[in-house]
Amino acid sequence: MTVHHTLSAHDMTLAYGELAVVHDLTLKVPQGQVTAIVGANACGKSTVLRALSRLLVPRSGSVLLDGVEIHKQPTAQVARKLGLLPQSPTVPDGIIVSDLVSRGRNPHHSRFTRWSAADDAAVAQALELTGTADLAERYVDELSGGQRQRVWIAMALAQQTDVLLLDEPTTYLDVTHQIEVLDLLADLNQRAHTTIVMVLHDLNLSVRYADCLVVLRNGRLHAIGPPVQVMSERMVEEVFNLGCRIVTDPISGKPMMLPIGRHHNAASAAVTDGSAHSSPAAHEQH
Repeated sequence: MTVHHTLSAHDMTLAYGELAVVHDLTLKVPQGQVTAIVGANACGKSTVLRALSRLLVPRSGSVLLDGVEIHKQPTAQVARKLGLLPQSPTVPDGIIVSDLVSRGRNPHHSRFTRWSAADDAAVAQALELTGTADLAERYVDELSGGQRQRVWIAMALAQQTDVLLLDEPTTYLDVTHQIEVLDLLADLNQRAHTTIVMVLHDLNLSVRYADCLVVLRNGRLHAIGPPVQVMSERMVEEVFNLGCRIVTDPISGKPMMLPIGRHHNAASAAVTDGSAHSSPAAHEQH
């Protein structure tokens, strides 16, 4: 896979019925990088991902894939370029893991093409990368939430697209498997230059793994840029209504957020680390 495909939104307003959820959003997804979309609950994160993946038609504005409006492109053509792991995918009744993962190959086939050795290799690699090869003959509806999530990610990987969108890929996973999944996505990005866009709730993991942080507030773009520029005490206060201290993550060297909470006032939570990041967020829009 190589980085050929571009994805962007222009003056995009998204709505469910009469309720507008996202307003006038313009966003160019960085090619070949990992982008994390963050923000408080109900700020429009998943809605933006739905629009970028062609599942939701904007009320106004547009989503462009390779410079062409995504809704004007054939479904199969889009699916060969762009893969999606939605937040709560529906498991078909009575399907085993290997069959579900194999469905990731559907965009590469038509009624005139047959299953090939390349398809077998793609499925096998996806199972191996996600640690689900030993589950291949198990029924998906018998798996735990964490196992099932890894199987869905395997299906998305088997699709072998240059752009991969994931809505809460660490849902249902314990901390060990959260790190494994995010490491997997980082490996995919570094090895194949896959453009990855993911919605995450964990701000610190978002900062650690993302090259670009997109911060939404009340359905509008609040900040965008490298985490070291965007992550600040001011941003966390304005977006999440949470007091915090920003220190340097000793593992990644990136900013890390320490929440204060009701039982710890600012004085008792004071941080003496001279490398703390407390400057205002870059590119903030007010």
